[in-house]
Amino acid sequence: MPYGAPEVGVGPWPGPWPPGEWWDPELLANGDRRNVVDRYRYWRLEAIVADLDTRRHDFHVAIENWQHDFNIGTIVRTANAFLAAEVHIVGNRRWNRRGAMVTDRYQHLRHHDDVPALAAYLRALPAGPVPLLGIDNLPGSAHLETMAIPARVCFLFGQEGPGLSAQARQVCDGTFSIAQFGSTRSINASAAAAIALHSWVRQHADLSHDEVWRG
Repeated sequence: MPYGAPEVGVGPWPGPWPPGEWWDPELLANGDRRNVVDRYRYWRLEAIVADLDTRRHDFHVAIENWQHDFNIGTIVRTANAFLAAEVHIVGNRRWNRRGAMVTDRYQHLRHHDDVPALAAYLRALPAGPVPLLGIDNLPGSAHLETMAIPARVCFLFGQEGPGLSAQARQVCDGTFSIAQFGSTRSINASAAAAIALHSWVRQHADLSHDEVWRG
């Protein structure tokens, strides 16, 4: 059974162009093959971001970037899928964007030199301080499966392999772990991010309206 059309997106707009400042004339003329849900077909990038800004969730996503981890792009893509308030890159300013599949254009991205700078930013937010929770299999870490996740929170993910840096462990307001039952010491960082963000959605997102699924 086929899972979708052989081509991603849509071709040129058929018939007279629709009125509205959110439409992109170039996309209307040539078609829209971007990685966006159908609701945003033919929309200008700025219009999509503005619409997303009216619905963003209260969680932030932060990633340590000391080793140019290829998972960073995938985590950014996951943050976009679950509509994070902001994404924070901690450490090196340059990061591998390939896994993001251009979703970074629709997110508010911030850079911080180190984790203390990130924590200071989160404490000074106008709506009040946002706790910083790291994910790592550390002694004393809370169990994600049973913890009450704060509605306003920033999830901090470390590098693939070493996990959270020593500095991050000292600065975080707490850490949590994901239950594992096999032989591997840890799961992939981007997979852990998807599990954590979906756990937030299950506890806090409004799932009652018809537009939750934006396929």
